[in-house]
Amino acid sequence: MKPAPGNVHHVTAADRGQTVAAFLRAKLAAGDSGAASWSQVQKLVRSRRVMIHGNICTDTARRLKDGEVVKVLAAAAAAPPKADDVRVVHLDDQVVVVDKPTGITTTRHTEELSWPTRRRQVQPTLDEMVPDAISKHLFARHGARGHKKPRHIPPVRAVHRIDRETSGLVVFARTVPAERILAEQFRAHTTHRRYLAICVGRVGAGTIQTNLIRDRGDGRRGSSETEEGKRSVTHVQPVEQFGDAFTLVECRLETGRTHQIRIHLAEIGHPVCGERVYSAPRHMKVEDTSQAPRVMLHAAELGFVHPESGDDLRFESPLPADMRRLLDRLRSLRGQAARG
Repeated sequence: MKPAPGNVHHVTAADRGQTVAAFLRAKLAAGDSGAASWSQVQKLVRSRRVMIHGNICTDTARRLKDGEVVKVLAAAAAAPPKADDVRVVHLDDQVVVVDKPTGITTTRHTEELSWPTRRRQVQPTLDEMVPDAISKHLFARHGARGHKKPRHIPPVRAVHRIDRETSGLVVFARTVPAERILAEQFRAHTTHRRYLAICVGRVGAGTIQTNLIRDRGDGRRGSSETEEGKRSVTHVQPVEQFGDAFTLVECRLETGRTHQIRIHLAEIGHPVCGERVYSAPRHMKVEDTSQAPRVMLHAAELGFVHPESGDDLRFESPLPADMRRLLDRLRSLRGQAARG
């Protein structure tokens, strides 16, 4: 028996504390694929085909928490990005701005920090890779002037995060004062954050404002129908439309909640291409035929006040190759439809 790929399972209170292997064995047995042996489930996990809350998990003994999302991938995930894939956009003594590739989380989950190395996710997180990326950046810049090897770089301090599958700009503090000042800017929503997303359907301009809660009743984040939750505002502007099938949109965050853009776009019936957690409302028949390999969301602009100089800084990141390829394909299909 071969475990069925493409499954998404939500961990409930009844599942809390199970190992990922036991959880998946029960879920796969309940599905169309029939019973799964322990060896099959263990092979599934160890071959990089299981994702928990956006991270590849290769530890069969990892215990699950209520509200986590477990995905079984159709194929083994690609090898994780390395420090060489992290581009340093700006560097000074107080801050570093990097361009994050898709496929890595910004920081490690809190509960993993106390685990021994062998129990942690095999894949390093962005904040763990940035010091190495800084070293290589400095060596590339100054190597010809006598810097024979990269020097030791202290750990950086996270002040905000973007999702594992989301690519684009992230800023880290390099000192305690910078961390405090930058974190306050993100809490006060005074930073500039512009994202580009390829969405299903024909999206119009508008502002989405809801109160987001951690559990809307099915274990997922979502908008509350009451005043409960945190105020969340996303300004949406179409950039390029592909008939009624897809739209490239610009999203400007007035607030910055977890998964805010993904939730807001899905709830108005236009989920981001490649979305596997948040879907359009049931009464909307929206089908994603893009075959996107990941959530097509990119942090294209980031702006903040420098914590020491007080200068207004703004940085841009070009669309990554996978999003450009999808847009090229959509443009080609649009041209074919126009001709015929």
